Amino acid sequence: MNAHRARVTRVCPHCKATILASADVCPSCRHHLRFNSSATAQRRTSCALRVEGTLEQPRTGGFSEYSMVLSIRNERGEEIERKLVGVGAVRPGESRTFALAVELTQDAE
Repeated sequence: MNAHRARVTRVCPHCKATILASADVCPSCRHHLRFNSSATAQRRTSCALRVEGTLEQPRTGGFSEYSMVLSIRNERGEEIERKLVGVGAVRPGESRTFALAVELTQDAE
């Protein structure tokens, strides 16, 4: 993959999320964007990182509010992207599970 193509993005026609131009499937809404493309047939996708955790609010006491924030840093520790992903509240006895996955797609050699 050349360096220029690696930086190109586009808007998903289904959910309007900004995605990589090379994506066959939108990572946000999971709709297929392209089928049987010979250019993408030689690409490999792997899950390089997956983290999942659950917050449980005790049955006693009040509710808690949460904000899920995603931040991406470069090799120098500089923040290059920061997004508020979602907010909400957890009432007594409720729980929320949060998952983060980072997928890498590479051209096959």
